[in-house]
Amino acid sequence: MDTNGNSKELLIKDLCSRLPYGVKCYAYQYKIDGNDCECYGILTGINNGYFYLSDRVPINGGKTYDERYLEVRPYLRPMSSMTEEEKKIMSSYGFELIPYDTGYTGFANIENYIDEVSFRFMEEFLNSHHFDYRGLIPMGLALEAPEDMYKNE
Repeated sequence: MDTNGNSKELLIKDLCSRLPYGVKCYAYQYKIDGNDCECYGILTGINNGYFYLSDRVPINGGKTYDERYLEVRPYLRPMSSMTEEEKKIMSSYGFELIPYDTGYTGFANIENYIDEVSFRFMEEFLNSHHFDYRGLIPMGLALEAPEDMYKNE
């Protein structure tokens, strides 16, 4: 599989784990009649290479013609945007954030031992708070969410 295919596969794996949490996505759909569609909405499903969005809002006065799109990029929060309260929650399960020289912020298990419950909690917590723990933003597969995009959730 080529690099582009690997990227799409990584994006699909990531988005599947985020489906229950209402991840917001930018979507673009080229239409043969010239009426391209650019919008954002909430990801509701993935099937046969299409990404399905609900609550679509057109961008730049465009129109939303269809609920399915071939190209999407989720809006995710950089790990560095984690609040003190969120850091405390992660810490209570034995994880702490560590900055890397690349600017990407990751996490480490404080105790050098991770049980399955802690790992599942961490993954669910990061997905439900829309964090980019796979580094999709630097790869161009995701967009950085505006600060208030997920605020009331």
